[in-house]
Amino acid sequence: MMNPLPLVLATLRRNPVTTLTFVALIAVAVALGVAITSQERALKRGSAHAADRFDLVIAAPGSQTDAMLKAVFLRTGSIELLKPEVVARAFAEPHAEIVAPIAFGDSHDGAPIVGSVPAFVTHLSGGALSEGRVFADHEEAVVGYASPLKLGDTFHPTHGDGHDELGGDGDEHGHDHEHGAELTVVGRMAPTGSPWDTAIVVPVELTWELHNLPNGHGKGSEQVGPPYVPSELPGVPALVVKPDSVAAAYGLRNIYRAQDSTAFFPAEVLVELYALLGDMRQLMNVMALATQALVIVAILAGVMVLLRLYRVQFAVLRALGAPRAFIFLTIWSYVALIVAAGALAGLGLGMGLAGTVSAAFTAETGIALDATVGAAELWLIAAIVAIGMAVATVPAALLYRKPVIDALR
Repeated sequence: MMNPLPLVLATLRRNPVTTLTFVALIAVAVALGVAITSQERALKRGSAHAADRFDLVIAAPGSQTDAMLKAVFLRTGSIELLKPEVVARAFAEPHAEIVAPIAFGDSHDGAPIVGSVPAFVTHLSGGALSEGRVFADHEEAVVGYASPLKLGDTFHPTHGDGHDELGGDGDEHGHDHEHGAELTVVGRMAPTGSPWDTAIVVPVELTWELHNLPNGHGKGSEQVGPPYVPSELPGVPALVVKPDSVAAAYGLRNIYRAQDSTAFFPAEVLVELYALLGDMRQLMNVMALATQALVIVAILAGVMVLLRLYRVQFAVLRALGAPRAFIFLTIWSYVALIVAAGALAGLGLGMGLAGTVSAAFTAETGIALDATVGAAELWLIAAIVAIGMAVATVPAALLYRKPVIDALR
């Protein structure tokens, strides 16, 4: 049987602009689908990893999503404070290994300053810091892994980040201003793949003092961390709790789902967000598939017009004795090769697009995303190539069936 490949390659070389246009259209359509599926998977994986060390969050009654975004992902926005008596009760829980207050209100060069306890810093770092040590004094700080501050650097916290839940002593006009405290960096956390990589963590006692609140220990005390004096505890935006067992985790969640507080596992809230994200992805997938279908139909129409210009050449081949199967295979190979090249180019373009979006998302939110090629993307490419090969039979069959005499006229 005759080899159709030389004729296919000659046809591609004769119309390079048209061929590249067809390939580019398919590549763009495929890239959209690849970027959507890979980006959604990366977002799920990245956000779940970022929330992995936040076992249980206790917050004031209200939106659990808002509380999670604030406490776990350090997003701006105001939430209600937990009452001091709830905070004191949580610190007294016998089945809580770590109870960490999360207090906001200050920043430095755009990085949030979060007040908490030494044990939480160690826990968030996976058991050990990458550099230095945890804070042991009111005016010491530990920075996130990606912070530009270095060990030994000093800085002044700035009040007025626009979401001071502590009700402190801010400028009456809401302007930023520096506190008098000078903080020294004494440690750097291990990478977390979360917004905490750029945050600055200080003793919660300092945060309370800078906002003219009780420091949990009594006036003039320099103690850092628990135990606290219940009557000296102020309210906080949230508490992060590490229970000593799975049973304790569910027990504490049930206890603090009460009239004056709410408790939740961040994974619960993420599942709800993933469900919403999944609905959006389905809509985007439908749009992407519709785009791909329209592109393939448009390319099919273009190929039909292009092949009509070669009907005489194919008729001559038929007249010279070329079998109909050869003509069919040549035309089918031409269309299938364009679709396959476009699909493969779309895979690379889609991953490049997903990588760019991931980098921008990470820079904006601090959540580390890593978009990779998975089974969904490979199935998409395979489906597009299969559809293209099926569609390629249409122009091939039309020219295959056309009588030689009619084509030569």
